Amino acid sequence: MVKQHPRYIAVIGRGDCTPQEAERAEEVGEQLAKRGAVLVCGGLGGVMEAACRGAKGAGGITIGILPGVNRRDANVYVDHAIATGMREGRNLAIILTADGVIALPGEFGTLSEISFALKYNKPVVSLCSWEVSDRVIRVGTPAEAVEYIMLEVEK
Repeated sequence: MVKQHPRYIAVIGRGDCTPQEAERAEEVGEQLAKRGAVLVCGGLGGVMEAACRGAKGAGGITIGILPGVNRRDANVYVDHAIATGMREGRNLAIILTADGVIALPGEFGTLSEISFALKYNKPVVSLCSWEVSDRVIRVGTPAEAVEYIMLEVEK
């Protein structure tokens, strides 16, 4: 019997988000956990923390790939913290770890992650984030984002 591995979904976005962005990110995390996905993120605050909070509240597993050298820098909802010491270079590790990506509003770090995902042919869903390619699927709700990305990574 072949063991089925869970899908790893990256949730990316700004480290200091608005309350509305945090609410969306938390719902994304919750919905991913309910679908059995492992949430991968940058492990810090803002969108990352909100998504992890949602996943943990629904019994999910979270991985934080940190820019610095100290695992203790991870938000309290990260189960597995990976200290890279790579600063923004850790964005590539996030994308290569993930099977698919859900992008929320963010700045140039988020844009770099989207670019890496496209380069490595990972599906990307944008929930009010960057519009950079017709390969990035735009959705309007957290439920749509999770539904679409899970369909894509199951192909």
